[in-house]
Amino acid sequence: MTTTSAPTTDLAADFHRDGYVVVPGALDDTQLEDARGEATALCRGRRGHIDGMPRPDRIDPAGAVLSDTDVLRQYLCVHFPHKASAIMADLARLPAVVDVLTRVIGPDVKMMQSMLFIKSEGKPGQAWHQDESHIPTRDRSLTAAWLALDDATVENGCLWVIPGSHRSGVLFPTRAQDDPQFDCTDEAFDFGYREADAVPVEVPAGHAVIFNGYLLHRSLPNTARHGMRRALVNHYMSATSLLPWTPPAAGEPMALADHRDIVMVAGRDPYAWAGTADLTRPHLRPDGDGGCAR
Repeated sequence: MTTTSAPTTDLAADFHRDGYVVVPGALDDTQLEDARGEATALCRGRRGHIDGMPRPDRIDPAGAVLSDTDVLRQYLCVHFPHKASAIMADLARLPAVVDVLTRVIGPDVKMMQSMLFIKSEGKPGQAWHQDESHIPTRDRSLTAAWLALDDATVENGCLWVIPGSHRSGVLFPTRAQDDPQFDCTDEAFDFGYREADAVPVEVPAGHAVIFNGYLLHRSLPNTARHGMRRALVNHYMSATSLLPWTPPAAGEPMALADHRDIVMVAGRDPYAWAGTADLTRPHLRPDGDGGCAR
C-alpha cells in the first residue's frame, strides 16, 4: 500500500501495481464536521426527498422524536447524496483527491456516482466485488475515492482489499448471496485468490482510499459496541471515454451509448456538445435486514 503524505513520481506506478493508494488528510476538520452534519441532514429529510426513506421525523415507541444518532442508525447507504447536498457535491472535487485522480486516470476526469455509507454498530458489510461490474467503463478507467468520515477499523467494518487483483483486467463472475454479514449486493466468486491474500485498510477520519474499479474489495459488519463507520464514496472515470451505464436512446447503437448524468472534476469534457442529463435520484440501498428479498 502507498500513502501520499508527500508527492511522489511513483504514485501512479504504485496504484497500478497494488490497485489502491491512501491519501492522508484529504478532508480537514471543518470538512469532516460539515460532511457528518450533511449525513444527518440527509437522513432527517432536510435536503429533500430520498427514495425509500420513510418520514424523517421518526417517533420511537414511547412517542419521543428520535435523536440524530438513532435516525442515522436506521440506514446503511444513501446513493447519490451529491444530488441533494451542495456540500456533498463540493466534496467530489477535493483537491487532494483530484490531484491523485488526474495522475492515475488522466487530465480529464468526470464523476458519475456518490454513495454515503453510514454503517452503525450491527450493520452489515458488502461482499467481495469489483466496482466495474456495476459501472462499466469502456476504457477501464473507473476509480473510487473512499473518504473516511470516521476512523475506519477492522472492528467497525473498514475496507478489505486484495492487492493486485485488478491487474488481469478480468471481471469475475457474480452471484446472489443471502449472507447476513453482507448487504444485498451480489458477490464475486471463483476469482482464484485466498482469504489470506486480503488486507484491511484501516484509516483515520479524513483519509481517502483511492482504488481501481477492477480491484476486489469488501467490508465486514460493524461489530463495535457503539459508533458508526461513515464514509463518502465517489466514483470517477476518464472524461474522454463514453459511459455505457444506461441503455442507448432509441435507434442509437450500443457503441455510442453514453450516460450523461455526470459532474466534471478536472480538465475538459470532450462530449460537452451532448449536454448533461438528470437521470438519477437519491435513494436508499437495502441493507439485508431480515434477509434479501430478490
